[in-house]
Amino acid sequence: MHYRAFISYSHADARWAAWLHRRLESYRLPSRLRGGSGAHGPLPERMAPVFRDRDDLPSAGHLGPQIESALADSEALVVLCSPDAARSPYVDAEILAFKRLGRGDRIYAFIVGGEPNAGDARECFPHALRHDLDPATGTLDLVANPVAADARSGKDGRSLALLKLLAGLFGLPLDTLRQREAQRRHRRMAAVTGLAVLVMLVTSVLAVQAVIARKAAERRQKQAEALVDFMLGDLNDKLSEVGRLDILSKVNDKAMDYFASLPRTDVTAEALEQRAKALVKIGVVRSEQGDYAGAMKSYRAASELSGPMARAMPRDVARQLAHADVLSYIALMHWYQGDLANAGRGFDEAARVLSAAQRLAPDDPQLLYQAVTNENNNGHVLESLGRIDDATAHYDRMLVLARRLAARDPANSEWQNMLGLAHNNLAKMALHRGDLRAAIAGYREDLAVKARLVTRDPRNNAQRRFLLIARATLGRTLALAGQFADAATLQAQALAEARKLLAMEPSSSEFREDLGLYAIQSARVARLAGDAKAAARLVDEARATLAPLLAAGQDQPAWQRDHAEALTEQAVQAAALGDASMAAGLLDDALAILDPQLAASPQDRGTVLSTLDARLHLATLVDGERRMALARDALAAIEAQRDSRGDPRLLALQVRAQLLLRRLGDATASATALAASGYRDPALAADLARAGLRVRAPSADAGPPAPSPGRADARSTPSSATPPATHRPPTNFRHRLPLNPVAITTAIPQHHRSAP
Repeated sequence: MHYRAFISYSHADARWAAWLHRRLESYRLPSRLRGGSGAHGPLPERMAPVFRDRDDLPSAGHLGPQIESALADSEALVVLCSPDAARSPYVDAEILAFKRLGRGDRIYAFIVGGEPNAGDARECFPHALRHDLDPATGTLDLVANPVAADARSGKDGRSLALLKLLAGLFGLPLDTLRQREAQRRHRRMAAVTGLAVLVMLVTSVLAVQAVIARKAAERRQKQAEALVDFMLGDLNDKLSEVGRLDILSKVNDKAMDYFASLPRTDVTAEALEQRAKALVKIGVVRSEQGDYAGAMKSYRAASELSGPMARAMPRDVARQLAHADVLSYIALMHWYQGDLANAGRGFDEAARVLSAAQRLAPDDPQLLYQAVTNENNNGHVLESLGRIDDATAHYDRMLVLARRLAARDPANSEWQNMLGLAHNNLAKMALHRGDLRAAIAGYREDLAVKARLVTRDPRNNAQRRFLLIARATLGRTLALAGQFADAATLQAQALAEARKLLAMEPSSSEFREDLGLYAIQSARVARLAGDAKAAARLVDEARATLAPLLAAGQDQPAWQRDHAEALTEQAVQAAALGDASMAAGLLDDALAILDPQLAASPQDRGTVLSTLDARLHLATLVDGERRMALARDALAAIEAQRDSRGDPRLLALQVRAQLLLRRLGDATASATALAASGYRDPALAADLARAGLRVRAPSADAGPPAPSPGRADARSTPSSATPPATHRPPTNFRHRLPLNPVAITTAIPQHHRSAP
């Protein structure tokens, strides 16, 4: 046979396996015993070669052909026994395969941890070692009593355990091997002593120099490790807080250069974990700078490290959390790049990893945090498909979990932000259902959470961005309800903060898009409030701000849609000044961007609203059949919506289309429903008046409209979840990723885009 022995072990015991493999192959039988015979035949000089598998085994506990061939070609099987080995299906399969070869008497146990025959979590003997094959059935039905060399401290110890194992492998009595080893040690000691006396003076000098060099090397290594820890920890966090993404990127690149200089094999798990964290952080920075392809590359590299580590230790909750985070980041990159099918699959895969971890630690707060995040992400996937009721079910559960999480630690800003996001999501769902009052109340809850956090930590730029988003979202919703003064105040605050953040970090694509987006929203509010000059200045600022993004990333659908909304707003202003030709040209340009997005995502509410708004504005500028065709197309797109047809933004577009088509009865009914929702738009009211229609608004104490048919109240908690479907994702959500190296949780962000 080719191999003297085959070492079977759990990869959690890889260090023990490497040590034993090295000691077995380097051992030389004492010269006086060579050429003789042992219980297994002629005695060789060495035990080499010994087979040790260095790679992960195949899945499902099946042995590959290479392993099966090595087992068949091995004289003996050495089993490294530990609790990890006892739970390993691969170790069990190797023992069983060797016994089926008829060599059960040549299996040797070597205990490195746990307790033999404990029968609980401490058990170190694999099942196949504790049982023998029944000749009649070929199954492990007979109880065995394996004899083992015990390398644990307080038992045989490493040296004696190794001799016991070697005695068994050579087929020699232990005492014979011990005596010969003692004699060999004595002879060796005498020779070494004589040589030591001869070279003592020389080696004394060299030893002193070596100690000095070693201490210097150890000091440099510790300094390098401390520097890397600082770069990946405190420095990263501080740079993130002040928004210095350019410096942050360079810092992480330096850390990656250091990791690249380290060996790729035989490195510790801690080193691999640190490398994975560095890759994730680089991905975060690239994502925030708009480099989604580069971010995806970093996240996939991190997954190649985190995945094997999580699979190697399935009961290690921290490793499962880390791998789930990486999977969520990959899914988020698919989301940002318009691939909702893979985004949904990625979130599902992360959820499966987390579900298994929750069974191990059901009260772990970080797992609860992840559960909140997954409800959020699944809700957004469903929402993008127009399945508003199903998405709301996820958001309801998210709020229940987020309240539990936030109550555990009011000082934890990430947990408090998730509570605010839960309120934001449900407010958005209320808006979809046509309940403006509930939407405004929910957005106020979100704003209150974000304001408290910024008051606590005013220098945290990420938190300041969350607050400006909350202000802009509430302001835009108040404008829908006709509360233009409060809306203008909130929009102005958001816009001022967006300008400050972009000035601090001009390279941030997120800060740049924020400023462009909120300038567009502020322009609309200013126009509706009658300030045409301010509206014109704001839309010019929006287009100038977005221009670098468009030049750098023409394939980013979110940035393209921002640009289209700016063109639409500029067209409306041009039309108000009497320049119909310019307005029509701007709207044609906007629809050239929006129409393909609507074709790709016909149920995405943000895309629907932006596209139909541009179509109906264009319809007012053209005559004849084209006007009718634009109005009919808009009405058809509205009627094709599968859910939440009571959304006041959608109803407002429906009224405009019906007025253009002269369907005055339908327009009156739609406008009445719109007024009941609390929607107030002077421009739409003027259109109704010109058509000779009068719509009576309900009294202030009429109460909010009833929930949609078949839908429970927004604060109820449904008992079942709808799994996310796959489709092209929306472009109406943005996200600021936290830079916590311990527990990075990936959540699709709150709604903060514009709406007509």
